[in-house]
This record gives sequence, C-alpha cells and structure tokens, in this order.
Amino acid sequence: MLDQLDSIPWNKFHRKVSMALGLGWGMDAFEVTLIGSILGVLGPLWHLSGFILSAILGAWFAGIMLGALGFGLLADRFGRRAVFLASLVIYGGATFATAFAPGIAILLLLRFVAGVGVGAEYSAVNAAIAELIPSAKRGFAASFVMNFWSVGTLFAAFLSWLLFSLLPPDFAWRVVFACGGLVALSTLWLRRTLPESPRWLLAQGREVEAQAIVAAIQRGTTCLPNVGMRSGKFVRVKSHLVADLRALVTRHKAALALGCVLDFAEAGGYYGLFAFLPLAVLPNLHLATTALPLFYMAGSLGALLGGIIVSLLLDRLGRKPVVSFCYGATALACLGFAAAAPTGATPVIIGFVVVNMLATASWVGAYPTFSELFPTNLRASGIGISVAVGRIGALMSPFLIAYAGQTGVAAALAVLAGFWAIGFLAMVVWLFAGVEARGVSLERLSKFPA
Repeated sequence: MLDQLDSIPWNKFHRKVSMALGLGWGMDAFEVTLIGSILGVLGPLWHLSGFILSAILGAWFAGIMLGALGFGLLADRFGRRAVFLASLVIYGGATFATAFAPGIAILLLLRFVAGVGVGAEYSAVNAAIAELIPSAKRGFAASFVMNFWSVGTLFAAFLSWLLFSLLPPDFAWRVVFACGGLVALSTLWLRRTLPESPRWLLAQGREVEAQAIVAAIQRGTTCLPNVGMRSGKFVRVKSHLVADLRALVTRHKAALALGCVLDFAEAGGYYGLFAFLPLAVLPNLHLATTALPLFYMAGSLGALLGGIIVSLLLDRLGRKPVVSFCYGATALACLGFAAAAPTGATPVIIGFVVVNMLATASWVGAYPTFSELFPTNLRASGIGISVAVGRIGALMSPFLIAYAGQTGVAAALAVLAGFWAIGFLAMVVWLFAGVEARGVSLERLSKFPA
C-alpha cells in the first residue's frame, strides 16, 4: 500500500494539499512579520518600556516552544489532521482577538496563545506533507509549503504599509491583526477536506481507512473517504510519552541531533537578523515609518527567490549538498553584510535581500531534510522537539547580538554568522556520515541507523 502511495503521479490532490498547508504556514509568517512592525507603533502609543516589548516577543517564543512540543506529541497520538486543523483555530482566533486587546496584559496572553498555534503548525504541517507526498517529489512539495512563509511576510508588509498609510496608527494596528486572523481562519475551509496521513493510520492498525485514502489520492480527489472501520492486520503502535521520548533520544539520536542543531542555527540566525536590523542598521538609514514595510518587502522578495531555488534543487541534487551549501553561504553573506552596513541605504538593502535569500533557502531546505528522517510514529514529536530547541536559539540571539553590537555592527553580524556556521558544521558531518533521503521512501529511511 505504501509503495502504491509513493508511486502515485503528481496530481491535483498533491497540489491542493500543498496549497492548503502552505497557506496556513504563510499566515504564521504573517504573524512573525506583523508583530515586528506593530511593536514599533505600540511602544509609543501605550508607553511601553523595552522590557515589556521584549516580554511580548518572549511570550510569543514561549508559546511556539510549548505548541511545538505539546502538539508534536499529540499529532503522533491523535493524528496530523486534528492538529493542523486545531492549530489554525488557535492561531487565527488569538490573532483576531488581539485586535480587541484592551491593554498589555491581554495582549501578552493572546501573543502566547497565538504562538502555541504556530508551534502546532510546525509539527503537524511538516509531518503531514512528508507523509502525503510521493518520495520523488517530497523535497519539492515540502519546500514549496515552506515557501509560503515568504508569501506571508510579503502580505504582512504590504498590508501594514497600506493600512498605516490610510489609517491612524492607533486604529491601523488593530485592523491589521483582525485581517490576519480572519484570513487564517478562512484557510480552514481549504484544509477541512484534507485527509489523515495513511502512514499514521497504518501505524494505528487502521488499514481499511488508510487504503480508502490512498485510493482517493490516486483518483486525485481530496474528499475524505468513509472512515471508521478497523482492520486487525496491522499492529497498532502504542504511544507512551516517556517511551516515545526515550526512543527518540536513543534509537534516533542522530536525526534528533541534526534537527535540533539545524533549527537552533536557523532560528538564531534568522530571528537575530530581524532583531538586529531595527537596533543597529535601520536607524542609520533615516527611513520614514511608512517606508519600513517596503524595506521588508524587498527582503521578502529575496527570501521567496531563495526558497524557490532550493525547492527546485532538493530532489535534483539531494538534501545534503544543497542544505550544506546554503548554511555555509549564509554565514559568509552575514560577514559581507557587515561591510555593507555602514555604507548607505542601497548597499544595506542589497545586503539584506541577499542574506534573507540565503537564510530562507537554508531553513526551507532544512525542515524537509530532518523531518523525513524520523519514523512515522515519532515524526511529529521529533519535529516538535527540534523546533522547541530552535526557539532557544531565537531567544538567545537578540541578547547576544545586542551585547556584541556594543562594540560595532561587524561584531553583531559575526554573531549571526556564527549561528549559521553551527548549522553548516552539522551538515558537513551529515554530508559524510548521514543518509541522503532524496527519492528514498520514508519506510526505508526509518530503517537506517540514526
């Protein structure tokens, strides 16, 4: 049955599942970009201290960590579909409610809840896309979904620019959050017809349901087949929290280590870049407030280009050489950006576009690379742990960059380069000692020592 699933030609089912999962992923990026723009408005409006502004970001990252860990475990226990539907309800509802936040306490709470929803997306979406797509197209489809992140950042930057140009700031930020929440919730309409992962169903001993879904995929439909029947031919993989975690850190420790290091490096480097820009670079450019979203839009276009290039290369050249190159090139680009930062607006914009392009190419390639290495019954948990460890890097990098930045822009960018270099070194080790997953079925991959 799984050979049959892997041999199905690319059809409208695969296009729809990629779009439905990708649009939700894009709304997560919308949130990340949005909060950076909104904090610059809320600070003076609500007279918020630097500590409170940092607490808002901290609540967001804490929510992602909890959501990735908790919902990763839940996705392995109750299925991918339940979690990738719940994640949009949690994230979309909290984002929409933020538009009506009366004060900072409620705003903090809602940012935490929205972060939980985004963390759930990381675990469920990456697991689902790996398990629903044929092995020959798995790298392309997974990176295609990841590319919606850049689409979401573009949408957020454009909407912020438009609304802040047309409306008073104290009203515009609420409208932006309301629009983002409504768009996220509307994505549920697309996702409602997506099926459960047949691989996960087989791991639960639900062979008849899995076969019905595989047949539906073969027909190119996304209508859920009649489910509820059970088959005794497959033995259900019992899920126990402690046993599952023990299996991850013993039998799959190499895959887990790779996922944690790659995510730590990209989260530290990526979020550090966006924390560094408003602190040390943008103030020297003297850009108007309404022009800042246009600056980020330029970076998002570069990011989209980088992600598209990687999505075309993963299934052609392989994960190991492509992701290794991207992490190494991003580290070097950060050092080059250090030379451009003091020279004026045009070099800074070009440098930002190049760094963002390579950084996005790195993490867009990284998620498919480590997601497919875990066995089906532990995949979402492995992804969730990797993402949670990655958020530690995201929390650390702004403080490290601020400290290094006291001695100059070059030192701060060297810290950013260091994060990406960590990921590069991990990929160099994997290049020689790890398995290449290009075109290999998930079942075969799970048998490799990891």
